[in-house]
Amino acid sequence: MPHHRDADDGLAAEAASLDAADPLARHRDAFVGAESALVYFDGNSLGRPPRATAERLSRFVTDEWGGRLIRGWDEAWMQLPFAIGDRIGAIALGAASGQTVIGDSTTVLLYKLLRAALDAQSAADPDRVEIVVGRDDFPTDRYLVEGIAAERGARVVWVDVDTSRGVDADLLRAAVGPRTAVVLLSHVSYRSGYLADGPGLTAIAHEAGALVLWDLCHSAGSVPMDLDAWGADLAVGCTYKYLNGGPGSPAFAYVASRHQHRLVQPVQGWMGAADVFSMGPVYRPADGMRRFLSGTPPVLAMIAMQDTLDLLEDAGIAAVRTKSVALTDFAIRVADGILSPLGVRLASPRDAAERGGHVTLSHPAMRAVTARLWRDDVIPDYRDPHGLRIGLSPLSTSFIETLTGLRAVAEAVRAES
Repeated sequence: MPHHRDADDGLAAEAASLDAADPLARHRDAFVGAESALVYFDGNSLGRPPRATAERLSRFVTDEWGGRLIRGWDEAWMQLPFAIGDRIGAIALGAASGQTVIGDSTTVLLYKLLRAALDAQSAADPDRVEIVVGRDDFPTDRYLVEGIAAERGARVVWVDVDTSRGVDADLLRAAVGPRTAVVLLSHVSYRSGYLADGPGLTAIAHEAGALVLWDLCHSAGSVPMDLDAWGADLAVGCTYKYLNGGPGSPAFAYVASRHQHRLVQPVQGWMGAADVFSMGPVYRPADGMRRFLSGTPPVLAMIAMQDTLDLLEDAGIAAVRTKSVALTDFAIRVADGILSPLGVRLASPRDAAERGGHVTLSHPAMRAVTARLWRDDVIPDYRDPHGLRIGLSPLSTSFIETLTGLRAVAEAVRAES
């Protein structure tokens, strides 16, 4: 027993030391609830709200919506999808302006870009009828691929992966070929946290003549990327995880400027028309990123993320990634020390270069463990098979909070085993 207590004391001292040396620790107070005893391990599903957002939303309702009324569209709101999109591109994606827009949900934007890419590729080469996707990708990605393939007479090529990892170079190289139209890839795997090689996989797809659509949902705002330098074609990501846009906040779409003129998105709505207010009898798509819009921009729903963009711009995405790696490294050390003796297995890459911002811990009791933890104000999430995901948002999570939560996980595993 004294040995275990000494080890635990050592972890507590390490957590305190890491917090004291953390240059991003000052940002923690910017988030609602960060001062409470609740341990939040689910920022990779829904980020905490910034305190400034309450004032921003209130001010918007009273001053802009209430004060300017319909004039707000001409004065600012029509351009918000592009202005905020460009900020996300510059701060988090490595994307030059004019290539990122806020639009619909992740699912709808993935549908638009995947369908547009498949149609363009098949039109240029009728033999290109295959969509490549990982069998362990997020459900919406897999369901969309199956649905679009059925709609367009295409064929799905499934990449079988280890659920503790994701699609790597060897797997992708074996899956693509002269019939590949589009490859849909997750930058960070939702289950394992595996961090894919963005430029490497993009190059492999391009060598086969395919386009790549990146799902950035579990990396945007946590892992640096450089879409323009990768030669990326297309990308979609959500804004309610590490960008703290709030429940159901709209997703963003990236389309490299070289592709914008030839992609015809399938949901033709008035906001994507060349002249929005001409109300003409025939749809003509706008130039640039406007052509990927469909309906009225969700103005209220895109307001909140601006406060996190301010914080990310101040901190710098490289510093955010440095802390993210430190947090996940620490979580793995704690798990090795207090959870592995209980039969808990790491189901994420151990190498930080292959890991995004969350860690998955596997044990047969994890579904019951998660339910117990939620009742005790420790909030991870559960993913089959037997996976407890520990999501660590660098701007709002401390090392002491991480240790406190993992101690609670150990207690819960003991209780449920």
